[in-house]
Amino acid sequence: MSLEPAIDALVDEFIAAGRPSSRQQTIAERRAGYLASTALAGETETRVDVKDIRLDGMTLRVFSPLNASGELPAVVYYHGGCFVSGSFATHDNQLRQLCYYSGCRVIAVQYRLAPEHRYPAAHDDAERATNAVWNNAALLEVNREGISLVGDSAGGHIALVTALRLKGTGKWQPARLVLIYPMLDATAESVSYQENGYDYIITRDTLLSGYEAYMADLEPMDAEASPLYREDFSGLPPVHIITAEYDPLRNEGEVLHECLMEHGVESTCQRYLGVIHGFFQLGGISPAARSAMQDIAWRVKR
Repeated sequence: MSLEPAIDALVDEFIAAGRPSSRQQTIAERRAGYLASTALAGETETRVDVKDIRLDGMTLRVFSPLNASGELPAVVYYHGGCFVSGSFATHDNQLRQLCYYSGCRVIAVQYRLAPEHRYPAAHDDAERATNAVWNNAALLEVNREGISLVGDSAGGHIALVTALRLKGTGKWQPARLVLIYPMLDATAESVSYQENGYDYIITRDTLLSGYEAYMADLEPMDAEASPLYREDFSGLPPVHIITAEYDPLRNEGEVLHECLMEHGVESTCQRYLGVIHGFFQLGGISPAARSAMQDIAWRVKR
């Protein structure tokens, strides 16, 4: 399928500019560019309540439906940004929308970023924050049995690894995972990396430089660098995976779906056509992004 028209225009601009490489940008420039892209997320959703709280020494941002009372299902959300960028600010509108359409409390995790903080900082922060939500469910008015872990790109990677770590402790497991075009394979050897790694804005260089900044001391096939190569996924909760047709990461998300089913995990996978990596944050211009938002909201409120 051809690209959605508005995304096609963005891609044409990127190619006309000479396909600028993320490796030629400073970390500050990458972060500023990511923040600037939020202009494409659409009109800000105001029909929610937003507040920052401190739990176990960490700041979490909690999005709640207006006038909500009593226990609600919850989403613990891990932002994308290739481990080097992303924040509450880059995902504010998406999380407002997810809260409004799902009726869930959405709790955003701001994990430490590379290169200032290398592996395992982000993974440890995510696990700690997720356990803080579970341990403080009554305070947060969260139903412990209805906690979903959701993340996009690097955040999808972190959501999966967090669930695997929780499985290892045996203390508790989330109700479900939703992985939005997750980063799963630091070897970058898939066909989709070759097909889609150069022209579609979020390039091979963008993704691999993020891995390098955060995981330089790990082998590419280490279980926490490339969770796609885990030997055992059994015991995970139901997983839904979103992939994008013109995404370098498309194949690895779809391979994970196959691996999960082979290990007896309930898994579904949907490839969105005509879109690129990062499309979920383009709700102001992308029909597929708006459709994905509604679908995710439906899944997490069940």
